[in-house]
Amino acid sequence: MTTTDTAKVVAVTGASSGIGEATARRLAAEGHRLLLGARRTDRLDMLTKEITAAGGIAAFRRLDVTDAADVRAFVSAARERYGRLDVVVNNAGVMPLSPLAALKTDEWDRMIDVNVRGVLHGVAAALPVMHAQGGGHFVNIASVGAYEVSPTAAVYCATKFAVRAISEGLRQESAGDIRVTLVSPGVTESELADSISDPAAREAMKAYRAVALPATAIADAIAYAVSQPPQVDVNEIVVRPAASAQ
Repeated sequence: MTTTDTAKVVAVTGASSGIGEATARRLAAEGHRLLLGARRTDRLDMLTKEITAAGGIAAFRRLDVTDAADVRAFVSAARERYGRLDVVVNNAGVMPLSPLAALKTDEWDRMIDVNVRGVLHGVAAALPVMHAQGGGHFVNIASVGAYEVSPTAAVYCATKFAVRAISEGLRQESAGDIRVTLVSPGVTESELADSISDPAAREAMKAYRAVALPATAIADAIAYAVSQPPQVDVNEIVVRPAASAQ
């Protein structure tokens, strides 16, 4: 672990696996102090123990980003533990793809609740804190689906287009005070595809994900944005596998 004078307090949602877990490990290794949130506390507990055993600073709290009060409590817990909150990584997301004609409305609602409302809840909870302390940084995780739409992914892409719009609006409204970074991964190794219940979409995703980035590649991009000096705001980062045209 490397400790520097630029160590920050970082809250990461969806930290129990994939990009969230990789980000937690990378930022902890750079000396940042972490509060990790997700629903699977067994995984959070294991991750926190591994980080602290390696000399990092981390704690965890169960978090459901669809519950605004729970997200507010998560932000409050970071402040109570570390005295401030510098960065929120809004990473939690789900991706149960299916054709619109399948009418999986429960899955549509779930994507909207986690992918859109979850980000908004993070912004609503942390924005007053950051304004009060004179600065802060939101890192919102979108997808290449924030720029293009493909069959079976209409609702998922809609949620990521929304995250992109929210991020840009927040950047414009908070210029000079709050930094905002949108990170849009291409195909990345994660558990996102595990939530696909539609058989055809699940099979198609196997081929689509044949070439995938490691989650550490996205963690590197997040770490880069977080590491910039206060006067530098990295607004958008798109990270794709070099071997893929998608």
